[in-house]
Amino acid sequence: MLEMTVCFMGAFHAYDIRGVYNVDFDKEVAYKVGYFLPELLSADKVLVGRDARVSSPEIHEYLLKGITDAGADVYDIGLSTTPMVYFGTANYGFKASVQITASHNPAKYNGLKVSRENALPVGLDTGLGQIQQWIESGRETVPAAVKGQVHPMDIKADYLAFLLKYKGDWSSLKIAMDVSNGMASLFVRDIFGDQPAYIYEQMDGSFPNHEPNPLVQENVADLKKLVAQTKADIGVIFDGDADRVMFVDENSRFISPDLMIAVLGHYFLEERGEKGYIHQDIRSSKAVGEYLAPMGGVMNTWRVGRAYAALKLREIDGVYGGELAGHYYFRDFFYSDSGLLAAILILNVVAKMKAQGVSLSQLIGRIEKYQNSGEINFRLEDKLGAMNAVRDHFMQTEQSTAYMDFDGYRVEFPDWWFNIRPSNTEPYLRFLCEATTKELLDEKVAKVREILTTQFNAQ
Repeated sequence: MLEMTVCFMGAFHAYDIRGVYNVDFDKEVAYKVGYFLPELLSADKVLVGRDARVSSPEIHEYLLKGITDAGADVYDIGLSTTPMVYFGTANYGFKASVQITASHNPAKYNGLKVSRENALPVGLDTGLGQIQQWIESGRETVPAAVKGQVHPMDIKADYLAFLLKYKGDWSSLKIAMDVSNGMASLFVRDIFGDQPAYIYEQMDGSFPNHEPNPLVQENVADLKKLVAQTKADIGVIFDGDADRVMFVDENSRFISPDLMIAVLGHYFLEERGEKGYIHQDIRSSKAVGEYLAPMGGVMNTWRVGRAYAALKLREIDGVYGGELAGHYYFRDFFYSDSGLLAAILILNVVAKMKAQGVSLSQLIGRIEKYQNSGEINFRLEDKLGAMNAVRDHFMQTEQSTAYMDFDGYRVEFPDWWFNIRPSNTEPYLRFLCEATTKELLDEKVAKVREILTTQFNAQ
């Protein structure tokens, strides 16, 4: 049994447990995660939710068996968005929770997102690594003398009531919405009503229409068409588990998610009059901080991923934050991310702007001041050597104005900046840069390509 389990251990990553089901992990791993979790987090009860993927019922069965065999009780909320699990964890005082989901990954993937007290994320270096070590060392899973019980729990009404507190007047807005056949379907009608034009609203864990990852532009194509057909003011698209949301303007142009951090400033900093730290990840546009500064926002830049962002936002007591990947975190929401809450707040801002005669594209035009490459992936083996070579080349030839080295490198110069960072899960180096002109951007990207292909055989 041990040998079988060890070969199914490719799913432990920096932020969560995730991979192709029955390739990277299996039901035995799910069982053992469940068994060891109560000890890891000193929890006698664990909140569990799941998405609608085909493999989720089996993972759910074995995860619950593991938890109860360890002697802890399960509070099972059934089908849920990932943020609903965060809400349940913090709102009802659970010391441990698990959402069964692979978020935006294709249908064959699945995974486990683990949280501790106050919905704080448990990543590889804050607990998942310990569970991995216990499994790989063959630690026994002896059922407790008194097994735990499974208690069905319905928190949908409480979560919906929380979200609806933020709903503004959208009566003037034409909204197009792609639910991606994902978990947002649990709530979209209750929140947004019959007003939007919906596509792919039916929950379906096989994702028959497109993969539930809105960062991949082919997955947004149908929403862009819907915006054009319905002459919508805004298009909204959720990922598979509704922890992320992205937007399309009235011209069917996809908006880089980091720019929406600036849009949210109109609600938190302007309308509510809050001041203080706003979180962004190391890849975020320089334009975001420049736009928010006059409103009283002070940017805090940190590592990519919820495992880092949610902890950092709490540590600095930031007002809110966001990431290039479309996560938005809120002090109001236990410092956690919610795609539905972000969508509500963005729609509030867009509706108010429309009343002032400002379209979404015009608002983004006020924010977006730089040419941006987007993330470019280079496949290579020596990620550290390649990162250092790129950094050293530019820092030796130009005078930098800022330097960050906590998630790869972010180096800023007077008229451009770049971030180069290793993927946590794949043999890729990810490069992104921004410049004041298209010519300068193209020049810097070309130079990086030259360094990485000639010195490191990058693909």
